[in-house]
Parts: sequence; C-alpha cells; structure tokens
Amino acid sequence: MHQDTSVKLPGGNLRRNRRRWLIDSACLAAAGLIGLSRKSQASSGKIRVGMTPAFLHDQHSLLGEWRDFMAASLQRPVEFVQRDSYRETMDLLRLEKLEFAWICDYPYLHLKKEVRLLAVPLYQGQPLYRSYLIVRKDNAQVKSMTDLAGSVFAYADPYSNTGYLAPRYEIRQIGRDPGSFFRKTFFTWSHRKVVEAVASGLARGGAVDSYIWDTLAHVEPALTERTRIVSRSPEYGFPPFVSHHSVSAADFQLMQQHLLGMAKTDAGRRLLEHLHLDGFTTGSPALYEGVAKMMRAFGEA
Repeated sequence: MHQDTSVKLPGGNLRRNRRRWLIDSACLAAAGLIGLSRKSQASSGKIRVGMTPAFLHDQHSLLGEWRDFMAASLQRPVEFVQRDSYRETMDLLRLEKLEFAWICDYPYLHLKKEVRLLAVPLYQGQPLYRSYLIVRKDNAQVKSMTDLAGSVFAYADPYSNTGYLAPRYEIRQIGRDPGSFFRKTFFTWSHRKVVEAVASGLARGGAVDSYIWDTLAHVEPALTERTRIVSRSPEYGFPPFVSHHSVSAADFQLMQQHLLGMAKTDAGRRLLEHLHLDGFTTGSPALYEGVAKMMRAFGEA
C-alpha cells in the first residue's frame, strides 16, 4: 500500500489562504463596482416632475415642448406627471415617486419637512401672485365678499391657497364662520373650472389664482370676459418648484440651473412667453409667511 511520505509545508496553507484572500477581494471589488454602477444609473435615470391641476392641464402641446426642452437641457429623460388634485401630487412626493414638482404655496407649507424650495417663478417681474374674488360680469350687486353671504360659491381645491385658504381667511377676517357663510360650496378641482362655474352661473362667486385668470384673459378672453373681478387679495409667494429631500445635491443643482437659466436662451424665453412668466428666481421660504399666517389661523401650522 502506498503511503504518502511528502511533507506538508506551512507555506502550502499560506498559498491557499492568499489565493482565497485574492478571490474574496476580487468578489468584494466586483460588488463595489456593481454598487457604483447602480448609483450611476440612478443618477442618470428618468426625472419625474409633478404638475398640479391648474391652467397647464389644458396646454398639452406646451407641456410636451417644455418636457423636451428640459430633457435636452438636463441630458436626462424627463416625465411630467399630472394628477387631478393637489393632494394626489402631494402623495406622490411623499411616496418618493416624484423628484420635483410645481405645486401651490399651500401644499409646499404642508410638505415643508419633506421637500426643499428649488425655484420660484417670476410673474410680472415679481415672485408673487394674488387671489381674485370673481362673479359673473352681469352681477353688479356684489361689491365685496360680504355680499356673497348665503350664496353658492366655487372653490378650486382644498389644498389651494388662492382658491380655498385665502377666501376662507377673508371670511374669518370679517367676523364670519367660513363653514356656514355660504349656502353651498363645491370644489371644481382646477382654477380654470372655477372661472367656468362662475361664468356659467353654476356658482354666484368663486376664488381663483390671479396668474390663471390673467393668463386665460390672454389665451381665452371669451371666457374671462364673462366674469368680473370683485376684489384682489394681498400678494403671496408664487407657487414654487420644489424637490423631494431625497434628491441628490447634484440633481438639485442641475434642475435649479435649468430653471434659472431659461430666460438666458432663445428657446427658454419662448417657453416662458407661452407660460406667461418672466423667469425663475431661487426665492426664499420667507415669501410664504403670509400663507403660513393664514394656516395658523385655522390651526394648520
């Protein structure tokens, strides 16, 4: 019977251990490279931008043009995500299904712990807008909100500042209860539809975003001419662009530079003209203190 008389040197174990270490190190390095690749793919993936249900919902070709311009500027695929209520867009942000969104100032303050202020549009040279109280053009009796007591009133959305929060705050300021001031209220779920509801007589009065009403006056004057502005609210910070807090610093800066730079190119200026905006500024949370004050009056902030 053959017997193995070879001597097993310690170096054999060392060689095996070294080979095992090299193999393990290679595997770890490969895993690291895969991780880096995934991160790289994530940072170069599609950018999802939420758009709330306002005037732009009726301008699909304009949104398509903006999406293509944004994608070319960012060198990334871009998807505009539209929903039928402000709450749905807010929920998408909370669920991290949007990287960015153009939202109302009221939702911005509701989401303040989950989003960052990215940029604020400039409208008529300022990052500001108002709430318009409107009635039918042939209604000469209504001079103020007080004259609408006991009537039917159209609100835009329960998370709209100019279309819900601001008019309710005005009612409270005149010493009345917003919950019982009108005989009946309803939500139209867009500012354009508030104008339509008032123009058609479905509601005696309504509250609408000044930017929406003014823009409609340019593109669809036959509609706004059937309404009359009774009063204009104080100015509020314009509905901002926000990013979700999970967005990387690089992507935040990339999108911010795109928005701030729109007014510097011919294509960007053309889009801004169609949007009836002058450009974008970085803005400041202080712009929204007036809205926060109204929210506090209702125990919301």
